[in-house]
Amino acid sequence: MQTNLDQHAKTLPGAEEAERILRSCVHCGFCNATCPTYQLLGNELDGPRGRIYLIKQLLEGQPVSDKTQLHLDRGLTCRNCETTCPSGVTYHRLLDIGRAELERRVERPLGQRLMRNGLRAVIPRPVIFDALLKAGRTVRPLLPEALKDKIPARAPAAKPRPAPRHARRVLMLEGCVQPSLSPNTNAAAARVLDRLGISVTAVGNAGCCGATDYHLNAQNAGLARARRNIDAWWPTIESGAEAIVQTASGCGAFVKEYGHLLRDDPAYATKAARVSALARDLVEVLAAEPLDTLQRNASQRVAFHCPCTLQHAQKLGGVVESVLQRLGFDLSGVPDSHLCCGSAGTYSMTQPALARSLRDNKMAALESGKPDVIATANIGCQVHLDGAGKTPVRHWIELVDELLSQG
Repeated sequence: MQTNLDQHAKTLPGAEEAERILRSCVHCGFCNATCPTYQLLGNELDGPRGRIYLIKQLLEGQPVSDKTQLHLDRGLTCRNCETTCPSGVTYHRLLDIGRAELERRVERPLGQRLMRNGLRAVIPRPVIFDALLKAGRTVRPLLPEALKDKIPARAPAAKPRPAPRHARRVLMLEGCVQPSLSPNTNAAAARVLDRLGISVTAVGNAGCCGATDYHLNAQNAGLARARRNIDAWWPTIESGAEAIVQTASGCGAFVKEYGHLLRDDPAYATKAARVSALARDLVEVLAAEPLDTLQRNASQRVAFHCPCTLQHAQKLGGVVESVLQRLGFDLSGVPDSHLCCGSAGTYSMTQPALARSLRDNKMAALESGKPDVIATANIGCQVHLDGAGKTPVRHWIELVDELLSQG
């Protein structure tokens, strides 16, 4: 695609990358065939090809408006189009560049600004999030359905974690909302890793991965959180931790981008590249271990929802399913498993109508094989899908932990 960035756009931090991405697109339209929002809305501007044209116009200095912002906001950043694209267009990076510049050019309505600032103030801060979640549970019966289905009715209990005792050590990103919404997930991961001779080293001063800020166009704030995590992890990395494990695939996808996002920071580029190289989704660690010795006969039939951040961003589609089958689980088929559930970070709150339609479609596909339980690998997807109030949705590692505890 030919492009000619205007003088202002050429001064942006991502100018060279944006121009390279724009020129790599051959506008073939294959991306629209697998784009969830294009399938729902049928509008060229609500598919990746149309959004690429909008960003091109923006960076070439053409007029933009709140309608431009609407179409860019509707993008899920599910990266399904990247899996489909024959030209290797890194669409999500162009979208981040375009959204950040549009945020500077077009002022949002007050309501949108308040919501986005509120999400940024609450989600990355576990103490605040936990307090508000508990308050929300108290008044849950009085809330409208749109809010009620985002607040789990009760807090599940977390079982104890094993004390570190093995020579093999990993770090674990605890996450922002997961400790409150699904506190047993990381504990279950620690117990399963312990069975495999791997101990989890706690690093209390590591916090939010930065994805919430970054994808709400507060990119500097997101990168500041990335730097704080690198500083927190670095002493343990230097002392021999073999991996940084994420149980939420959304966080994992972002941590694996630290090296790229901080490549021009002289103080952090080398460390960020090392952190990204050590980042592992939990399933990557388990898949490399001798799981056959742990095999059991599972009684539950499971449908696995593979999050977009696992299959499209981290390219790990089918790996959790393989691990579950190796451990003896009975998996049901899931039609259109490549499509997004509509959670997409904060998307279910900023675009609730579209998110609900995507969730309904996904739940129909997941329940088509009549599973006893639905498993996933990302807390956002888990809460979003479970909010439908149908087949229960849990993190897959909890099912594994319970199975192994029976043996």
